[in-house]
Amino acid sequence: MSDTAMPEAVRAFVDTTNAGDSEGFVAAFTEDAYLNDWGREFHGRDGVASWNETDNIGRNAHFDVHGIRAGRMPEQYLLTVTVSGDGYNGPGVFTFDLRDGLIARFLIA
Repeated sequence: MSDTAMPEAVRAFVDTTNAGDSEGFVAAFTEDAYLNDWGREFHGRDGVASWNETDNIGRNAHFDVHGIRAGRMPEQYLLTVTVSGDGYNGPGVFTFDLRDGLIARFLIA
């Protein structure tokens, strides 16, 4: 793990996914959140909930965290993970932009 402390919203993202807690997962995002999964765009908490059902907890995703580092902008973090479950399996880097302690933007690319 890196020297960067994991923000609570990012920790909630990982922990709620691994626990299968969809309500807690969606609560980690802002009301106007933006999620982009390799070009597929989702907006607001309803969009996050939809993505969660089709691509995350709904696919029994599990994240093993390898590190986190600060991004190029304030309140931006890059999380290195290995994903397993009934969907994508393999390494990934997730980009989070936080606002007011919640995830405002989440990018998988």
